[in-house]
Amino acid sequence: MSTGIGQRVRRKEDRRLLTGQAKFVGDIRLPRQWEAAFVRSPVAHGRIRAVRKPAGLESRVFTAADLSDVRPIRAESSLPSYNASDQYPLAKDKVRFVGECVAICIAPTRAEAEDLAERVEVEIDPLPAVVDALKARSPDSALVHEEWGNNLFLTTFFDGDIESLRKTAPVVVEREYATARQCMNPMEGKGTLAHWDEKAGQLVVYTSTQVPHLIRTGLSEFLGLDQGQVRVIAPDVGGGFGYKCVLQPEELSVSWVARKTGRPIRWTEDRREHLVAGANTRQHHYRITAFATETGRLLGLDAEITVDVGAYSVWPFTACLEAAQAGGNLPGPYDFGIYRCRTWSVATNKPAFTPYRGVARPGVCFAMELTIDAIARAVGREPSEVRKENLVPAAKMPYTNVTKKFYDSGDYPRSVAEAEKAIDLKGFRLRQEEARRQGRYLGIGFSTFTEQSAHGTKVFAAWGLPLVPGYDQAMVKITPSGSVEVRSGNHSFGQGLETTLAQVASEWLTVDVDRISVVMGDTGVTPYSTGAYASRGMVMSGGAVSKAAEVLAGRVRRHAAHLLQCKSEDVRLAEGKAWCGEAHVTLEDIARAWYLRPDQLPDDVETAGLEVTEGYKPDIDTGVFTYATHAAIVEVDPDTGRVAIEDYFIFEDCGRRVNPLILEGQAFGGAAQGIGTALFEEVLYDANGQPLTSTLADYILPGPAELPHFRLRHAETLSPYTRHGIKGVGEGAAIAPGGAIVNAVNDALRPFGVELNSIPATPDKVLGALLAARARQEAAK
Repeated sequence: MSTGIGQRVRRKEDRRLLTGQAKFVGDIRLPRQWEAAFVRSPVAHGRIRAVRKPAGLESRVFTAADLSDVRPIRAESSLPSYNASDQYPLAKDKVRFVGECVAICIAPTRAEAEDLAERVEVEIDPLPAVVDALKARSPDSALVHEEWGNNLFLTTFFDGDIESLRKTAPVVVEREYATARQCMNPMEGKGTLAHWDEKAGQLVVYTSTQVPHLIRTGLSEFLGLDQGQVRVIAPDVGGGFGYKCVLQPEELSVSWVARKTGRPIRWTEDRREHLVAGANTRQHHYRITAFATETGRLLGLDAEITVDVGAYSVWPFTACLEAAQAGGNLPGPYDFGIYRCRTWSVATNKPAFTPYRGVARPGVCFAMELTIDAIARAVGREPSEVRKENLVPAAKMPYTNVTKKFYDSGDYPRSVAEAEKAIDLKGFRLRQEEARRQGRYLGIGFSTFTEQSAHGTKVFAAWGLPLVPGYDQAMVKITPSGSVEVRSGNHSFGQGLETTLAQVASEWLTVDVDRISVVMGDTGVTPYSTGAYASRGMVMSGGAVSKAAEVLAGRVRRHAAHLLQCKSEDVRLAEGKAWCGEAHVTLEDIARAWYLRPDQLPDDVETAGLEVTEGYKPDIDTGVFTYATHAAIVEVDPDTGRVAIEDYFIFEDCGRRVNPLILEGQAFGGAAQGIGTALFEEVLYDANGQPLTSTLADYILPGPAELPHFRLRHAETLSPYTRHGIKGVGEGAAIAPGGAIVNAVNDALRPFGVELNSIPATPDKVLGALLAARARQEAAK
């Protein structure tokens, strides 16, 4: 049975993960190891007057003054008007958010380190906290970074002839939208264990990261070490979602202290640290004006986007990635010609923004999909019909949109049609009317998006990043026993790459995945990769494995031809064997001849051997686009504001499906996160920048009782620009739920005159919208 591309192979990694045999940072124990705890700022904004260490324990407490030889984390950008920030691993002079690291304490146990941290005295003079991004744009706002003279990391501008549309467009729709700040909440928080290896002359850092090779670069740069002196190992990683794809200040502090003290030092993040001080995401504000014809055909869009990106610019993706993605991706899958958009990346006294599953697109999808429904209501048509007429048609593919995004392939309108059919739109409308007569309020909503995946060099360079990702490398080797070893610098933290990369190698070499081992996440033994983010793993790393395995398969056929006494072009690989007619040799026979019995090979044998390293870039450098439509049916209780999801359908096209089983898991998990965005998750702050959601009793995550039974279908439109036609898929399903669910809520509450334009759509927000609608109706009488 084949275990290559397209097969529903069970994940290789699940056995160790489910039986407790996995090894995370918290499971590693080295001789003489001590634990670390951080002293964190209790205020959002203030000047540090003093940090006093407990008497007699000074050697166990380190502050910014001790780390004077460590460079601050500084993510530069080549974009005009960009303001760079310096984030010291331990705060120096000022603190800029609650939870910012001020000192690091070490002790034999975590409990002792935490007790020691309690004894450190920090004297801070409070400053006015900047907590509202819209107000922070004002000239009279307090400043997070005084040297800038404003609170703007960056402003960008797309220009289009909007003024002509204002004079001529028959339909004009104006809306404001807001999305809440969120935390990522992977099952395993951040964690770092560092020690100095005297024999290797290296700082060895075990860290829970998605990007080990990038972290190696960052550590060497900011610690002032040669990259050959740094080895980064990502062991098993319990989820990341983007949170673990930037250099963390804790990684720098722990690494410095380990080298300074000569003993292994470990720190692991607890849930309260994550909720208070962990990087945040998603907080957007939109002002949108859409122009359309009498039938709802979109003519143009005018937008202002403000993103609250927190206090610092993360390395290497910067604070501006979110707004740059928002401005470039707001048009989404729609076919129109005039676009104007201004974006503001605003500094506030909150933790820094990092990329989170979908990077900006959950926000832009929410804003765009609610706008499409608002246009449909304005022209009196079914929203899904207006949506289909505005989507880029298959006949126009490949298509370059108004922001120069190059859509490589697909049939976007079909995804809506399939969702309409699967969720029975016509039947639902009849059921909806009957339910209203019974005092029940059902609604249906659709949401369509494109996901730019496997972004290439040109895309990242256009964003002005200090480090520009591009290609990936991988090594594929046949061992002396005939098994296969794959090495990739990428990493797996839940997405199943150990299995899918093995399947790509299996496709070429026809070896069962059980005989293919995959090594990832160790800069000391793997080829270079910038890591796992932007739905790039299977396109980039999978492409590299495919190239290497293809070359290796050619070598296998040439060696087999000699052993079988035939021409190499007559050799075929199947079932892990090389065949010439009915005769065959196994991969073990071939490997044994190469490694152990070279006397069986010709004198002019190809000396490149049975180990191949190849690099890969797609044929185009602008990313490949997957797309999907989500459809939701909800019931809203107007007395409590509770939203219950009755049905949820996803139609997705991500190119060639390497493993449909894993793909379904990605879709269901992403949709669950998207439902958290739509209905539950919200980081709240008071006027002083104090977080109000510092435990999981306050920050609400959806559980099994809140999730529907997802229904899922796929199309396979192969990308013409990638190996095997693969497109990225990891982020997709998290993008659309906000739009689909809130469109459904608005459809359910239409009899009340309610239109909700912010997420999460919590019961209090729904009730507030109902009360406001009733007040408007009373005032109109």
